[in-house]
Amino acid sequence: MKLSLLFLAKMLMMGLFMFSGHDSTLAKTAEDDKQFLAVCIGYYNVENLFDTINDPERRDDDYTPDGDLRWNTEKYFEKLDRLAEVISKMGQELTPDGPAVLGLSEVENEEVVWDLARQERIKDRNYQVVHYRSPDRRVDNAFMYNPRYFEKTNSKAVPTTIPDRPDFRTRDQLVVSGLLLGEPVHFIVVHYPSRRGGEARSRPLRIAAADITRSIIDSLKADDPDAKIMFMGDMNDDPTDISIKRHVNAHGDKDKLEPGQLYNPFVEFARKGIGTLAWRDSWNLFDQIILTQSLLTEDKSTWTYHKAEVFNRPFLRQPSGRFQGYPFRSYGGGVYLGGYSDHFPTYVFLIREVN
Repeated sequence: MKLSLLFLAKMLMMGLFMFSGHDSTLAKTAEDDKQFLAVCIGYYNVENLFDTINDPERRDDDYTPDGDLRWNTEKYFEKLDRLAEVISKMGQELTPDGPAVLGLSEVENEEVVWDLARQERIKDRNYQVVHYRSPDRRVDNAFMYNPRYFEKTNSKAVPTTIPDRPDFRTRDQLVVSGLLLGEPVHFIVVHYPSRRGGEARSRPLRIAAADITRSIIDSLKADDPDAKIMFMGDMNDDPTDISIKRHVNAHGDKDKLEPGQLYNPFVEFARKGIGTLAWRDSWNLFDQIILTQSLLTEDKSTWTYHKAEVFNRPFLRQPSGRFQGYPFRSYGGGVYLGGYSDHFPTYVFLIREVN
């Protein structure tokens, strides 16, 4: 397929990355004479991104200069720079602009997300921010997007309410709709209730959260059966746990999906023992991005799923000691380590043929 010099110049000005079917990463999905655009869709639990100011409505006392962690301006800006380094390198194998959109968890407020977006390493991407204050006692979800790729048309926060637990407070589920280079796409960012108190005891909380996610997806599909929906977050459950497999109804074999089921590309990573966080020498893959079947189409003239990644590069791993190889986090045992997060980020690539 031949492209005019004018078209190529416009693509370069937008910062879009194009590749042909000769690229080995597309050997199984592309014909040799076709060229594609790629976009990166990412998710990152940034592990307690707090500012240094005490908020009486949040449990943030530890993350103040006088708190137990002695959190201060220097550590805060080092944390921001570390996170920006990660974001700057995500998705580089197919697109130099990195994530077109990025879901975030464990942010204290909207201001810390804007501080992250304005970091030197990524400020030229001009990331915009979507955030709603949730009833959670500590942290929220958020959404960053590059306006060269994504135009927001609507957003809302859906409360995660738990039957028979009216006083239970947790993170809202963030829904952002818009146009991804002209195509309607919906994103849902979640952070399900933790396993505090034990996995089995806390399981009903995550099931209830998963039911809410599924109701959001079904509502979007009721308006448009072919809606392209991407659901991302820290599920505090693995891809094979009941909340994801049964209640969200997400599965790992895209060739055997039944009507209404979602595709979870991270099932295969979990089967191989690849995780996004470690606890007591055991790996879990809580950080997932799940897609509706409308993103699995063979019609490459529209956005379609290409591949998924767990971003677990060596620089993101604890370099030494008892927890060598674990995600290199900011604090360990109350001691400041100066790392990134206790979770690895994840991302998927969507591709679209250039006409």
